[in-house]
Amino acid sequence: MEIMVCVGSSCHLHNSREIIGRLKELIAENQLDELVELKGSFCMGHCADPGVCVRIGEVVHAVTPENVEEFFQSEVVEAV
Repeated sequence: MEIMVCVGSSCHLHNSREIIGRLKELIAENQLDELVELKGSFCMGHCADPGVCVRIGEVVHAVTPENVEEFFQSEVVEAV
């Protein structure tokens, strides 16, 4: 599974580095290093959405520090 996290200027202002760091931790904690690849991406065109744009497949999610764990559980753990 490939997870793309926006690192563009708008998402950077919404703490994209914090989201990336927490996703790395969650991948390691759940021992998914072999199944999940985390990558950076430039603008995904959803700058008005609250949070950081995170794309899995063709679906773009708005992820915040408050919902990153719920997002990871429902969109990553349950899918692999």
